[in-house]
Order: sequence, then structure tokens, then C-alpha cells
Amino acid sequence: MLDLDIVDRVAASALESAPFDHVYLDHAFSQETYERLLAHLPETRRYRELRHREAMQPDGRSARRKFYLFPEQIRLLPRPQREIWLEVSRVLRSPELQDAFKDKFRRALETRFSRSIERLTFYPVPMLLRDLGGYRIGIHNDSMSKAITVQFYLPRDEAQAHLGTRFHEGRYGEAAGRIKTLAFRPGAAYAFPVLHRATWHSVAQTADADGERNSLMLTYYVQNGVDGLVERAKRLWVFLAYAVRR
Repeated sequence: MLDLDIVDRVAASALESAPFDHVYLDHAFSQETYERLLAHLPETRRYRELRHREAMQPDGRSARRKFYLFPEQIRLLPRPQREIWLEVSRVLRSPELQDAFKDKFRRALETRFSRSIERLTFYPVPMLLRDLGGYRIGIHNDSMSKAITVQFYLPRDEAQAHLGTRFHEGRYGEAAGRIKTLAFRPGAAYAFPVLHRATWHSVAQTADADGERNSLMLTYYVQNGVDGLVERAKRLWVFLAYAVRR
């Protein structure tokens, strides 16, 4: 069993308000659990490309790769990896963890959706990310199909601390230059509620010398309208495509 008391750690985290509401956890996992996660990361060949314009390289491939942590995909991994990631997936998709994040960002979420937090339920999508040399993404605001963005950092040591996500006060001008960098440290994590034209963030371009940038992204999607259906359909499509390729 893994020591996955993430719910308590989120609940105990301090809510920061600058440049927008967020939390930063120094140690989202125990040291023993963290070492086991790193030891059981899948091989790059098991990841699929996450294609967006700024991640595309001269050879036509994306520098960002993804592996969805849904049970149907995890079961295609070798047994030792399967056992670890099935347990991680269960915790990440649990109502208890979602409630911890919703409670932490209650004010922002209730303002955005104009309803009490108890009436809000989101669709969790967890995935492993592997960024290769040359990856970058400019200042952007997440799609409004998302309600909460969470990222767990998975570096092997402190050498990649400079590769952390950067928060900006704005997208242009002096505001864009006012930056708060969330250090890419072992076992650290951050989370923020997605707000319209407010939650600006970026990642500076990485170099081959930086090595692989591993992380675990947990996105809570809005379930109103077609957004929830789209994510469920995407889940089925990705599984079928991955199974056929295998």
C-alpha cells in the first residue's frame, strides 16, 4: 500500500492569493511513496503525443507526451507498474480529494459558477506527463472547460528546480513580467481554480540538458453542457487507439 494522504495535505495547505488563488505543497507524498512512484514510471514508448503548437519540434513530433491514468489504460502496463498506478488513480479520482480542492477554492469557484460548492461536481482526469527537451508553453489561461488544475512534480532531484510553472499577473506588458515561479522540486505540487482571463501561467523552454520533465497532471473538468460528455468520449477514444496500437 502507498502512503497517499494527499487529502489531508491539501486540506492543511495555505491558500495563496497572489497573483491569483492557488496552493503550493512542498511534499505532496511521503518520501517512500515518492521513490516508488519514480521507480515505476512507464517507458516513454507507452506515452502518446500531446500535440499543441508550442510543443512541436522541427522533426514534427511533440516534446510533450501523456499517459492517462484511467484503470483501463493502466491495466495495459506490466504488473508492478499496474499495481502502483491503479492505487494512485483511485486516490486522484476520489470524491474526497475533489472535495478537499473544492473547499480550498470555495470562494473562487462559487463566484465563477454562481452556486454553492456543495452543488458543484467535476470530472477528474489524471495523466502522467513527460516533457522532452525543447518543450515550452507561453503565457496562457486554461480552457474554461476546466474548473481546477493540479500538477504534481516528479523530478528525481533538485537539479530541475528552475523548470517550475510560472504564474503571471497578466498576459501582456509589465504584468506579464511580474512572475512567481513554483519550483519544480521533488514531490512538490500546485493547484489553482481556473478563472476567466485571470489565471495566467507558462513554462519556460526546456533544453536537452535539462533531461525529461516528469509530472502528474490532475484536471477537474466542468460537467455542464457537452464538456463532460467530450471528456468521457475522449477517454474511450484514447483507450481504443492505445489498445489497437499495442
